[in-house]
Amino acid sequence: MTQNYADIRRDYTQSCLSESELTESPMALFERWFEEYKSREVSDPTAMVLSTVSSCGQPSQRIVLLKGVSEKGFRFFTNSNSNKGQEISSNPLVSLLFPWHDMERQVIVKGKAIQLPTEEAEAYFKSRPRQSQLGALASQQSQPIDSRQAIDEAYDALDREFPNVIPVPEHWCGFCVEPTAIEFWQGGARRLHDRLVYHRNEGNGWSTQRLMP
Repeated sequence: MTQNYADIRRDYTQSCLSESELTESPMALFERWFEEYKSREVSDPTAMVLSTVSSCGQPSQRIVLLKGVSEKGFRFFTNSNSNKGQEISSNPLVSLLFPWHDMERQVIVKGKAIQLPTEEAEAYFKSRPRQSQLGALASQQSQPIDSRQAIDEAYDALDREFPNVIPVPEHWCGFCVEPTAIEFWQGGARRLHDRLVYHRNEGNGWSTQRLMP
C-alpha cells in the first residue's frame, strides 16, 4: 500500500458556533443548519448515519434518509425485519449523525426510536414512487440471497402481479427518534472545534453545555 493516510488533513476555517446562536429548542437550530446545508445543492442532504446495537452488544451503522422533523424528533422508514429493525426492537436506544462536511459541521443525536403509528407508515409508503414501493415489497432486507438475478426476478414478478396499486408490506414501518441529547459540532481552526450540546430536562425543556473540542 502506497497511500499515507496520516498525511491527509485540512484545517477548518469556515465558521464558528457561539452560545449567542443557540435557539430555545435544538430543532429550530437543526432546521436552520439544514436549510443552510441544503442551499448548497449537495447530494442527499437528508442522509444520516443511524447507529444501533445488537442484543449481544455489537454496534451497526448505515445511512438512511431523514423523512421528517418535529419537536418530537427525527423520522425515518424501513423494513421492520431488517437488521436495524430487529436491533431497534431489542434495544431502542440509537444515535443519528448528520455529516455535513461541506460546511465543516456535524449534528449528533442520541435518543430512543419509537415506532410510528401504522397509518403514518402506510401513508408515507403510498407517497413513494412506484419503483421504490416495488423494491420494498420485493426485498426481504438483510436476508441472504443467491444472486442479483434472483432479486431482479422477484421485482419483475411483483411488477406484473400488481399493475396498479401496490400493497403495503406487512414489514413496513416508521420510527421517530426522540432525542435526549443533540450536539452541534462546528469545525474550528487549530482543531479547536465548537461543540454545543442540548440535553433534555425532566420537565421536557432543554439545557445547553459547551464541550471541550
